[in-house]
Amino acid sequence: MTKFSHTALLILIGGVLGFGIAAAQFSALDPVRVAPHIYENVLENDRVRVLKVTERNGETAALHSHPDRLVVYLSPCAWMEVTGDGSTQMQSFKLGDTTWEPRITHGGETSHVVQDCSRLEIEMK
Repeated sequence: MTKFSHTALLILIGGVLGFGIAAAQFSALDPVRVAPHIYENVLENDRVRVLKVTERNGETAALHSHPDRLVVYLSPCAWMEVTGDGSTQMQSFKLGDTTWEPRITHGGETSHVVQDCSRLEIEMK
């Protein structure tokens, strides 16, 4: 085997292993997998995945990750959120409100939902 062939083979193996590790990490942080009591996959294709999210007070989702996504509120929603400086603020949305949310990894906190929340999260692929 030539030095070029050996290098190309190592690059190919490294790429396949890297892709496998990345896919496993994404799967391990999939909200549907770690919190099926909150997240339900209702549609998926090669461009988007649509999750129905039903969040109630006192529920906890393990650490999970979301790509960029569009959020459409299916009910009025309100919850208390701790900000970066440690203060607390109310987040609230009306039926039909739509927001764009950037990618995030979060979880492990118990929700402080004031009003049960139902929404669709449309994840971009």
